[in-house]
Amino acid sequence: MMELKFDKIGNVLKITVDGRLVAACSEEFKETVSGWLADNRFLLFDLSQMNHIDSSGLGALVYVLQKANAQDGSAKLACLQPRPRIVFDITKVYRIFEIFDSVDAALASFGAEAK
Repeated sequence: MMELKFDKIGNVLKITVDGRLVAACSEEFKETVSGWLADNRFLLFDLSQMNHIDSSGLGALVYVLQKANAQDGSAKLACLQPRPRIVFDITKVYRIFEIFDSVDAALASFGAEAK
């Protein structure tokens, strides 16, 4: 089960992922986030409540990153927990994302373009 919470902070849309980002919900995740991406180029995923991710979940995050980049935007990750981090490390997907230890650090990294 996965739940998404959306909060607008300046020009950044913070998306809190609560639960498991896995095959059973990855299509719904892509569709929902893509809908929000139409009006929000800068995305920040707060992963402090995400306790599991599989390859489909990783694929969904990569898909959203590519869509954001295509709109001259960006998607960043914050608060990646130890269990999901293992999946990022094994697959080396961490190389394509900017990952921050805190939401505040991630928000600051957007700089003036997202103000």
